[in-house]
Amino acid sequence: MKKKFLFTTLLFSIITLSQSKSVLFLGNSYTQVNDLPQLFVNVAQSTNDIFIVDSNTPGGHTLQQHNSNQTSIAKINQGNWDFVVLQEQSQLPSFPINQVNTQVFPFAQSLNNLIISQNPCAETVFYMTWGRQNGDSQNCVANPAVCTYEGMDDLLKYRYMTMTINNEAIVSPVGAVWRYLRTNHPSLNLYSSDGSHPSIIGSYAAACAFYTTLTRKNPLFITFNSTLTSTDAEIIKLAVKNVVFDHLMDWKIGNYDVVSNFTFSNNSTNELNFENNSLYATDYTWNFGDGNTSSALNPTHSYSSGGEYTVTLTASKCGNFSTSQQTIIIPNLSNTDLISENIKLNIYPNPTQNNLIIESNSIMESIFIYDINGRLIEFIENKSSQKTIDFSEKREGFYFLKIHSNGKTFIKKIIKN
Repeated sequence: MKKKFLFTTLLFSIITLSQSKSVLFLGNSYTQVNDLPQLFVNVAQSTNDIFIVDSNTPGGHTLQQHNSNQTSIAKINQGNWDFVVLQEQSQLPSFPINQVNTQVFPFAQSLNNLIISQNPCAETVFYMTWGRQNGDSQNCVANPAVCTYEGMDDLLKYRYMTMTINNEAIVSPVGAVWRYLRTNHPSLNLYSSDGSHPSIIGSYAAACAFYTTLTRKNPLFITFNSTLTSTDAEIIKLAVKNVVFDHLMDWKIGNYDVVSNFTFSNNSTNELNFENNSLYATDYTWNFGDGNTSSALNPTHSYSSGGEYTVTLTASKCGNFSTSQQTIIIPNLSNTDLISENIKLNIYPNPTQNNLIIESNSIMESIFIYDINGRLIEFIENKSSQKTIDFSEKREGFYFLKIHSNGKTFIKKIIKN
């Protein structure tokens, strides 16, 4: 039966190397009013984050229309976008589910598929909009759920989250930030006179939400306040921190980052099979800790001598890296082993049922006993050249001895039967 030699917990680290990003906004007047893309650029620039933006925002446009809009298609096909933002028409996602299933979700998926095919390193970002100031009076009779702001806003949030999850995307939860501000700071007027489109305060809140969504940074670092008073700007930044920055994973931000992970099992005493369990990566580099490396997905590696080795797997995609490590123990192959020119050890009987005898021609300072999973179960301070260890009470299975003698380390696999 194959056994796994796990000695340390996994170590994960993610490194993002790129310094500037490009964003394409596809939407309608909710994105166009107050020039949200440029407002976002100004917000980000105040913290030394550089974004290049482009947009296509015809009034009232739906995702279905963007699917056949040659300007939108051409901009997606340019490639090299880091983020593509999709904003649906303001009412459609709150319509009855049978309409949403035919008029919204399929076109969100179609656009996302095109984005990924033309921009393998891009993230699709859904722009969660907000309920109208007093609900949707146009559709209230046919769809009572949208008669109030709260009812319409609840449906918009749910439908945008559905699109986000179904497409393994992220969401900029602007509507949730507005909900927080309406609840806690009702004196701030987020709407223009039509009760639908954003005022400059509403657009500034959207820009700050996009800043934190795309940079994953604390919005309190923003110094650009647009035309807002410093007091109002600070209220909005704090709202974005509470809603977005403090809950990134709620909005799937980071859910699809590269994650390095692996397990291993033994073919023989010194040959291991490595199984790559990494997520969202395209390239892999293995370092086996003995000077050898591999770029295979699931490599097999043989060690030429016993010892402890730290195996490192670096998984990457589009300049993003994640690293995991595990320390493995490779036993020496015989009962009598030369660990330096003048030191020998003899360990017997192996397998053992009761007593295990260790003999050496040198003083053994310490002996460690590990179980098959690398957990230390016994430490013996020896200070002699011979030791008898009672294995009678230990469970059947595999163990490792690690012996320190005269500045050298010896590792041996022991079988209890």
